[in-house]
Amino acid sequence: MPLYKSFFGRKTLHRAGGVALAGAVLMAPVPAFAAVSEETAFVFNTLLFLIGGFLVMWMAAGFCMLEAGLVRSKNVADICLKNISLYSVAGIMYFLIGYRLMYDGVDGGLLGSFGLWSPDDGAALAEDGDFSAGYAAASDWFFQMVFVATAASIVSGTVAERVKLVPFLVFTALLTGLVYPIQGSWHWGGGWLAERGFADFAGSTLVHSTGGWAALTGAIILGPRLGKYDAQGRPRAIPGSSLPLATLGTFVLWFGWFGFNGASQLALGSAADSIAISQIFANTNMAAAGGVVTAVTLTRWIYGKVDLTMSLNGALAGLVAITAEPLTPTVGQAILIGAVGSALVVFAVPFIDRMKIDDVVGAISVHLVGGIWGTLAVPLTNGDASFITQIVGVVSIGAFVIITSTALWFALKYSMGIRLDAESETMGSDIAELGLEAYPEFGGGSQKLRGG
Repeated sequence: MPLYKSFFGRKTLHRAGGVALAGAVLMAPVPAFAAVSEETAFVFNTLLFLIGGFLVMWMAAGFCMLEAGLVRSKNVADICLKNISLYSVAGIMYFLIGYRLMYDGVDGGLLGSFGLWSPDDGAALAEDGDFSAGYAAASDWFFQMVFVATAASIVSGTVAERVKLVPFLVFTALLTGLVYPIQGSWHWGGGWLAERGFADFAGSTLVHSTGGWAALTGAIILGPRLGKYDAQGRPRAIPGSSLPLATLGTFVLWFGWFGFNGASQLALGSAADSIAISQIFANTNMAAAGGVVTAVTLTRWIYGKVDLTMSLNGALAGLVAITAEPLTPTVGQAILIGAVGSALVVFAVPFIDRMKIDDVVGAISVHLVGGIWGTLAVPLTNGDASFITQIVGVVSIGAFVIITSTALWFALKYSMGIRLDAESETMGSDIAELGLEAYPEFGGGSQKLRGG
């Protein structure tokens, strides 16, 4: 049986933008002591995808809890429904069109092919067992699918408390079925950005900034929540329903991020890969830690008191920032990368507020600003990356997502309407959209419970 060989610290096709057929594993020589048999590598790689995939899937719960804690109690049930629905819609759309559009036949171009995804493990199941594909097809599809759901989750928190359910889900379907896969194909699918040498290991730009741009356009077109700004246009703080819930959501996201970044190594068939994944785990963790400490310090210095919600977003900003290159930094460099991402968010949140862009959970600052910083920081630790190419990637993907998202939001606005009316928004989306309350004992439902 031939030895399985993989890049040390580099990616297989889907993250490196290789030119082999989708699903194939790129091979490169490594020391013989660091490799296992091809079949064993097939098993380990598949297991890595599955473990990484269900960790990233768990991030959907993190986003849900974070958003439920940061919206008002009258909108909690609605945001929970949006989160479980968007995850489901994203999966179906990625099966129907997204995966092949992102990976099938891109060949240095702008997009792949249209059609349903279907697994093909015939070679591995044959009597003579050809394991050169590197991993089970469904494990790869599952791991790629949970990433697209993450991009959609970013949007839901920004536009919460005033967007209608049905048009939001229509936007989600188009974002996950078309917008995300097309821009993703430019790099991870072996498209034109991959040909130029663009580097985005696990998706600071391809996932997080894409979700951030889509959220930004939605927030602008929707407008701010009622009461967010006073008569002089000054922003008002609108406290959420549960800071403990928001904190729990942040911890869940932090936990899931180990799958997000670690499994993006896409190989566990050698000692070299296991070393790389270990370094990625350490850097991912410490970038978040650097983000928290920075947010705690800055908010104490600026406001005289520590801001918990900003500290939570500081952790997430650190995670977003390190996602573009979690392997090549040292642990100390990872802490600094996360710290800078957090500092940017501390200043970006009030700036965006002053621009009268109402972002309920701060997702634009965390995922868009943090994602841009992380992508531009790659050449600081990865000598193969170019600042110019990184800028080209950020700008081109940003322009594409802005144009397409703006067109989609306006099309929905003038066809079915995207915003709750004033009465429904005041009442809360739980009652207006769902006819129920997340906390009936404390809302209008408490009157019914008392017979009032």
